[in-house]
Amino acid sequence: MLSIALGELIQIFRNRLVLVTSFIMPTAVSAYFIRQHEVFADLGSLGYIAAVVVFTVGAFGLYTTTVTTLASRRQNLFLKRLRSTPAGDAGILSGLMLPVTVLALVQVVAILVVLASVAGEPANVPLLAAAVLSTVVMMLGLGLATAGLTNSPEHAQVTTLPVSLGTIAVASWVGITGTEELTLLKRLLPGGSATELVLNAWNGGVPVAESLLLLAPTLSWVVVAIALASRLFRWEPRR
Repeated sequence: MLSIALGELIQIFRNRLVLVTSFIMPTAVSAYFIRQHEVFADLGSLGYIAAVVVFTVGAFGLYTTTVTTLASRRQNLFLKRLRSTPAGDAGILSGLMLPVTVLALVQVVAILVVLASVAGEPANVPLLAAAVLSTVVMMLGLGLATAGLTNSPEHAQVTTLPVSLGTIAVASWVGITGTEELTLLKRLLPGGSATELVLNAWNGGVPVAESLLLLAPTLSWVVVAIALASRLFRWEPRR
């Protein structure tokens, strides 16, 4: 798995499109929100800014890159060749997704540290870490499922739009309006409960036990995504 991950890491830094999608664009968006943090804090809260950062990196840096990578490796038959090695299916997928996952986590942590140093620290760091990790797992699951519907890297530019833009839209909606109205709908949408968890972790004022219940909808989406991936994911191109 580690040898696969190392090779994939090298490929990431050689691919300009992946670099732009994974690093430059999310970093630029996050830098804008941090620079204008007073404006966005008045619009929502500092927790809202943190949630947008998490989902911007998660949607573009992690989810989109995961789908593009798997589609590309399938198209050039690299996935098929890997299956002829001693590595199992889980090890192959873990190796391919490990580099982009670690890079996304490092990016999120770095950006949130900058936000904390500029605007103030979060109220509950462990709860924030739980929110970030659950979001990362959800986006990975959705990436695996979407990869099963994606024929090529070019096709990924289309198939990833609903989830990537949708989760960021949900994060913005929940971050600005809260969950006092349409509570169930907002929490059940992908990214809704995770956004509320980020808000509670950063802004404080909500009991930890009550906040931890918000992990359930996010983890439910992980189960749904993995179930879809098990049915849709393909190791070879369609003929």
